[in-house]
Order: sequence, then structure tokens, then C-alpha cells
Amino acid sequence: MDTQNLKAFVAVAEHLSFSAAAEQLHITQPAISKRIHLLEQQLASLLFDRVGRQVSLTEAGRTLFPLAQNILDAMNMAKQAVADLSGEVRGQLKLITSHHIGLHRLPRVLRDYTQRYPLVELDIRFMDSAEAYAAVQKGESDLGIITQVEGIDSLVSSRTIWVDKMLFVSARQHPLSTLPKVSLNDLCLYQALLPERRFYTTKLVEALFIRNDLDLKINLSTNFLETIKALISAGYAWGVLPETMLQDDSLAVLPVINEETGEAIQLSRNLDCIYHQHRSMSNAGKAFFDLLCERADPL
Repeated sequence: MDTQNLKAFVAVAEHLSFSAAAEQLHITQPAISKRIHLLEQQLASLLFDRVGRQVSLTEAGRTLFPLAQNILDAMNMAKQAVADLSGEVRGQLKLITSHHIGLHRLPRVLRDYTQRYPLVELDIRFMDSAEAYAAVQKGESDLGIITQVEGIDSLVSSRTIWVDKMLFVSARQHPLSTLPKVSLNDLCLYQALLPERRFYTTKLVEALFIRNDLDLKINLSTNFLETIKALISAGYAWGVLPETMLQDDSLAVLPVINEETGEAIQLSRNLDCIYHQHRSMSNAGKAFFDLLCERADPL
């Protein structure tokens, strides 16, 4: 059974789209269709139902999907194990991370890594941190670089790489920006814009308000911090963003204090590198992990 045909099948099954699969594999859509057709001929079974533009797995497709993933993973692990015997840093490295980390933290690391190890083929996927953690937990990626999550599995190792200082912000024309000091009670008077409640940043802010017996007004949630920043800069609401996103002057940083102590309220979150303890680490993975540790914030 041709592994290229299996790769095409898995890509279509993951996206339920021939065009998205073609984009992922950097080949044409007709080439994807041909590979699927050849695989269906080999198995004498239809793998996908195509109704209009909708693509869905048949029963045969659903049966093959996990088996095909296991076959491809085993093939990659076999190739990597043999390649690692030479001591060279080469082969494929699967990374999974959030859009924010990929945009604001990883570019310099990736640039230096590719310069040091040009024989490594990077496969980088972006999703929210909870989904990325689940993928590493299932052994679907070599390394994950994510915002810290609660309840780490004992089989998942975690190493904090960076610490995000989180700041209260608003538009420069927002009434809160005119106050010399801002209390949590002041924040309660206005709408907040934060990620969904399942995300660590929102849990952090909610816990702060709960400890002070205050209600947090969240009128809109979105998972993309860049979208949150744009909406806040338009005057929609106040929010909490990483300091790394505030290099320009589009937002006002709010000096939020604890009214009882008069001290500034400080929030932070860890950005961690995670990997599965039972998934053997390739030379490429070890090299990337070592580079991350070189660039880690002092803790």
C-alpha cells in the first residue's frame, strides 16, 4: 500500500476537504483525487462520500483512518530511528503551538533552528493551547509550545520557557484610560473583552474578580488575541493582553491596583514546552528543545 496514497487519505480525512488536503501536502487537487482513487481501488472500497461540496468518511473510511495514521506514524518513527543512529539532526519535526506563540515568540527560534539544522523538515500546526495539549497527549506531535493548562497528565512532561506578563489595557479614548489609578471596582463598570472562559487567561482574570467578590462583565469572547487587540483599540471594551503584544502605542496600559494595599495587580502566565514521555525524542526534537531552553526566560 503506497504511503503517499495513505498520506493523501489522512489529509482529506482530517480536513474533510480535498482542496485543504492538497494545500497541506503542496500538491494539486487532481493529484489528491488520483491518490484517493488508487487507494480505493486497492481496498475495493469507497472511502469518502461526496455530496455536492460536502465530503464525509464512509464506514470503510472511518475504519481505515486510525489504522492509516498508525501506519504513517510507524513509518516516520522507523525512518527517524535509523537516521538518528548517525548522530545527525535531520528528518521531520512535528511542532504544535498557538497562533499567539507562533506569531510573537517562535519566529526567532525557528529562524535560528533552521539555520543550525537545515536538514530538518518542520511540520508546524496552529491551534489553541488546550487542543495542542490534547494532541501531544495522544502522541500526535513531537513537541507542543503552549500556554499553561490545568491538570497536566503525569505522562506529559512540561518545561516553562517564557513567562508572559499580562497587562490591563483599553483604547486611549476609553474613560478608564483617563484615570491615574484604576481599581477592580472601576473595571466592573465597563465591559471586558476576553478569550472564551475555557482559556487560562480568562480563568486568571475571573479568579481575581471572584477573590474580591466582584462581577466581571464579559459581553463578547473571541479566541484570537490579535482580534481582541483590534476590538479594544476601537474602544469596544477593556481587556488583558500579553506585554509582548503592546510594542506599539495603539493601546493604553491601565494602572490597576488593589484598593486595600495600594499595590499594582500583577498577572502572568507561563508558556510551556510539552512532550509525551512515552514518545521517543528524535535528534531533531532534542535539538529544538535544547534551543528553546537556551532562549528561556530566567525563572
